[in-house]
Amino acid sequence: MQTPSYLTPEALTAFIQAALAEDVGDGDHSALSSIPAEARNRAQLIIKDAGVLAGVELARHIFAFVDADLRVDGRLEDGARVSYGDVAFTVEGRARSILTAERLVLNCMQRMSGIATHTAHLVSLLAGTKARLLDTRKTTPNFRLPEKWAVLIGGGVNHRYGLFDMIILKDNHVDYAGGVRQAIEASQAYLAQTGRQLPIEIETRSLAEVQQALDAGGIARIMLDNMAPAQLREAVALVAGRFPLEASGGITEETIAEVAATGVDYISVGALTHSVRSLDMSLKAF
Repeated sequence: MQTPSYLTPEALTAFIQAALAEDVGDGDHSALSSIPAEARNRAQLIIKDAGVLAGVELARHIFAFVDADLRVDGRLEDGARVSYGDVAFTVEGRARSILTAERLVLNCMQRMSGIATHTAHLVSLLAGTKARLLDTRKTTPNFRLPEKWAVLIGGGVNHRYGLFDMIILKDNHVDYAGGVRQAIEASQAYLAQTGRQLPIEIETRSLAEVQQALDAGGIARIMLDNMAPAQLREAVALVAGRFPLEASGGITEETIAEVAATGVDYISVGALTHSVRSLDMSLKAF
């Protein structure tokens, strides 16, 4: 997996620092009060569910941030298929440090593994088609980095990371601008005026709007929003390969294979990050 641009050392440090500040505050008083400062112990990350493991690399960063002397011995890596009883890694060092890092590691890994598992399942339903699975901006505030990362680990594709790295003209943009052509032309003018080079994607709700997008041109992708499979096939025929097409809106595991079979290039699913079940796991002394 190629490292995405958002996974910088600075971004990882900022995420971990903010998460620990929320949890630890002025001190982990449970550990400080009950565990001697010099005590050293070990723990193992035990999987209690079946799925795709994600968050191991992030866990390494968290442990190192809490205490650079903690030693993590990895047995499984991100993307591994896991089942009940598997041990992902062991960690050894100051007992207080292990306890302080424990909950943040688990919170990240459980959710990331749930996302990676659901992503991998949906990707498997696209077999035999050219469609690729996209995530969305429907992420947990301040947790976007791990959630987007988990989608990649599960075999999906990240859409834009935020509002700053791509222009997507959704239905409200189109309506406020006065139409598809007006929205596209205004965005093109904005890019010219500001000297920015950003791809433009336009959301369409009908074949008429698809035609308007084709007439306007100067875009990177057309989104087909909440269209039934028959309408998607018509849109694919109308566009005839001139622009990549993304199907979006209400797509589930029951419908995704039929949507992919229409010939679209991408399928975006917000549920990848907003409606997943976390994988059960625990960090236990041994």
